[in-house]
Amino acid sequence: MKILLIGLSHKTAPVEVREKLTFTHTMLRSALTHFDHTHPQAHLEDVREGVILSTCNRLEVYALVRDAEVAEQAVIDFLGRACTVPPALFREHLYVSHDEAAVRHLFRVAAGLDSMVLGEPQILGQITEAYEAALSQGAAGTVLSALFRAAIHTGKRVRTETAISVNPASISSVAAALANQLLGDLSERQVLLIGAGEMGAIAVRALQRRGVSKIVVANRTYKNAEQLAKAWGGQAITFQQLPEALIAADIVISSTGAPHTVLNRELLEPAMAVRPNRPLFMIDIAVPRDIDPNVTEIRHVHLCDIDDLQGQAEDNVRERAQEIPRVEAIVTNELAGFLDWLASLDVVSTITDLRRQIEAVRQRELERLFNRLDLNEHERELIATMSYRLVNKILHEPTLRLKQEAANGNGAIYISTMRQLFLLDETHSQIMTEDRRPRTEAS
Repeated sequence: MKILLIGLSHKTAPVEVREKLTFTHTMLRSALTHFDHTHPQAHLEDVREGVILSTCNRLEVYALVRDAEVAEQAVIDFLGRACTVPPALFREHLYVSHDEAAVRHLFRVAAGLDSMVLGEPQILGQITEAYEAALSQGAAGTVLSALFRAAIHTGKRVRTETAISVNPASISSVAAALANQLLGDLSERQVLLIGAGEMGAIAVRALQRRGVSKIVVANRTYKNAEQLAKAWGGQAITFQQLPEALIAADIVISSTGAPHTVLNRELLEPAMAVRPNRPLFMIDIAVPRDIDPNVTEIRHVHLCDIDDLQGQAEDNVRERAQEIPRVEAIVTNELAGFLDWLASLDVVSTITDLRRQIEAVRQRELERLFNRLDLNEHERELIATMSYRLVNKILHEPTLRLKQEAANGNGAIYISTMRQLFLLDETHSQIMTEDRRPRTEAS
């Protein structure tokens, strides 16, 4: 079995592409059923386990597969279907990794080394949520569960043992700094938050640290808006009250999970006509984007989306960049431990498959012999015991040698050779196919 990673991120794809390849919570739950091979809707035949990591800045699929080449195309096609986007529109932005490279990538993501802002803390929680979602849908099994637990452990070690996340320069704090630069003193400025998500809340807290006290929260679910507004001593409104709120706002932060824009030129122009000389600073930290880019055609409207903020954030991470060697050392250390575990799992799996195959042969030959000879129960038991001991004696030395070579770092070569010599992959595939066949009540 191989670990396959297929993904795209802010490093390989612009926001115009990333916003087309996102999963809502409902979409994610539905998509994960395709990675549970026991589920009746599962269509990814070569995939045994799967986890989908979907954030504003990346979409990554981790899968346990038998044939990486076949599974790669299947996963790409699956992403196209799930997001209703032709693969031709995003294929060039994808990166693909297998086994050690895939594991190292996930560990580096968990450590904050691959984030838009070096060391940002949110990604570790997002990885945890992705794993828990896959676990709840039966998509994460033994291997990917161990992989994601190891990645989460790596991320926690990094944040405990290094200063990679000290004085975080998150996208939200960068946005707050830009608002300060554009509008000056923020103590009398009014903030309108659209959406009740975590990223928006972080941005508001960053603005509060710069003196903002007037906060209005708009959300499709009014109760959620009320809860946030109460925590900040602010005001909750409905989406229907947005036109009036835009007239009073100085800063707009939008971070909803809507699949389409919620603010556009038609909505903003009437509001700006009432306040012609007051600038409006808009921060769109949603993917897909919440604010139509054409709003910048309106005088005094300034818009930053998540990609615009990246360049500003990069200037704020120089001190944390000094921690990279220490973080990489932790990643390498944790990677070695996981790969050792994975190698031992491959050995166990190969030995199990070999014994299963030999046992099937033994049972068939016993049945053939017993059908030809007139033997009593005691005689049958003696022959069966002798054949069982014979098989164990024959397999004893190869099993020991395989474990020894795995301990010496040669496990992959010996495992591959054994699986080819005994046709274990073909036998295993046949067994799995038989297991999937519909069973009658009698069977």
